[in-house]
Amino acid sequence: MNQTPAGLRVSSPGRICLFGEHQDYLNLEVIASAISLRFYVEGQPAGGRAFRIHLPDTGEEDSLIPAAELPYLKPRDYLRSAVNILLRLGCRFRQGWEIVMRGEIPINAGTSSSSAMVVAWTGFLLEISGCRNLAPEPGAVAELAHRAEVIEFREPGGQMDHYTSALGGTVWIQFAGGLKVTPLSSPPGTFVLGDSLEKKDTTGTLGSVRERIARGLEIIKKECPGLSLATVSEPEILKLSRKLPPEIRNPLQGAVLNRILTGEGLKVLRAASFDGREFGRLLTEHQKVLRELVGISTPKVDRMLRTALENGALGGKINGSGGGGCMFAYAPDDPQRVARAIELAGGRSYIIRPDSGLKVETEFPAWQ
Repeated sequence: MNQTPAGLRVSSPGRICLFGEHQDYLNLEVIASAISLRFYVEGQPAGGRAFRIHLPDTGEEDSLIPAAELPYLKPRDYLRSAVNILLRLGCRFRQGWEIVMRGEIPINAGTSSSSAMVVAWTGFLLEISGCRNLAPEPGAVAELAHRAEVIEFREPGGQMDHYTSALGGTVWIQFAGGLKVTPLSSPPGTFVLGDSLEKKDTTGTLGSVRERIARGLEIIKKECPGLSLATVSEPEILKLSRKLPPEIRNPLQGAVLNRILTGEGLKVLRAASFDGREFGRLLTEHQKVLRELVGISTPKVDRMLRTALENGALGGKINGSGGGGCMFAYAPDDPQRVARAIELAGGRSYIIRPDSGLKVETEFPAWQ
C-alpha cells in the first residue's frame, strides 16, 4: 500500500470530439482531444470516516461513509458508484476527508464534464486508498471510470470521453477487435469552444440515435447478413438503405459518412505537414452530416458555427451528443475575434488548446 498523502489535488480535462461523433458506441473509430478546461478534486484528511464533499459550482454538499457498498440516492450517483467499484476490487478507505470538487468545463454541454469528474474522482479515490496498483496507468483509470459512469447505470455512452480525459492530448481510439488508443500530434494553435447555453438530454439523444441505427442495421442484415459499418462503402449503404424510412435511413447513412470522414481526418493529423485548411474543411463537412443526417444540431448552434466561419475560423462542428450544448471552431489565427463573434451570436466562448490528461498533485495553491 502507498502512504496516504497529507493533501491532494487530482484533475482531468474535458474533451472535444474532432471526428467520429456518435461513433464509439458503434465500435467505430474516433479522434478526440483533451482541452484546457479541467475538473479538480481537492482534499485534505479529516477526522472520523466520513467524506464531506463540497461542490461550489452547483451549490451542493454531500457526505458519505465508504465503509461498505453505498446505496444510490439519485440517478447517476457517480460519487457513490466510483466508491462502490473500488470497494468491490478490495480498496478500503480508513479515514475521513474534506473534499472540494470544482470545474472549469461547461456542465451538461457536450464537453464531458461528467466523465472528467468521474476520471478525477476515481484517480483521487485510488490515491487516498493506497490502491494505485489497481490502475497504475491512465488507461486503467479510464476503464474504472467508464465502469462507474456507464456500465454501473446501464447508460448508452461509449468509452471515448474517459480515455481522452485520462490520457490527454489528441488520441485516435479504435474499438473493433479490442480497445486500442494511439496518441496523435495535436492540431497546432487554438480552438474556440462555444456554449450555446441550450440544455440537452445527453442520454436521451445518445439512446435515440443508437436505437435508430441499430434498427436500420437489423433490417438491412436480413438482406445482407455480412454487412459491417466498419467496411461498407458509401454507395453500398446508400443503395441498401434507400427503402428505409428517413428517421432510420439518415442516421445510418450518417454513421458511414462519419466513419469515412474520420479516416480522412486521421490522414491529415498523421501527415508530415499539417494542413489546417483541410482539417477545418473536414470539421465543417462532419458538421453537415451531423446536422442533416444524424440530426443532432440546433438552429442556434448552426448560427454560432456560421458566424465563427465568417470571422476567420477554418472549420467547426457541434460537440458531444448534440441537441444543444457546445460547438467548437478551429481558429489558429485570431481566436479572440472568433470568440467575440460567438458571444454576439448568443453563446459563451472559451479559447482552448489541447491539454494533458489525468494529473495528481500533492503540492498545490491553497483553496480560493
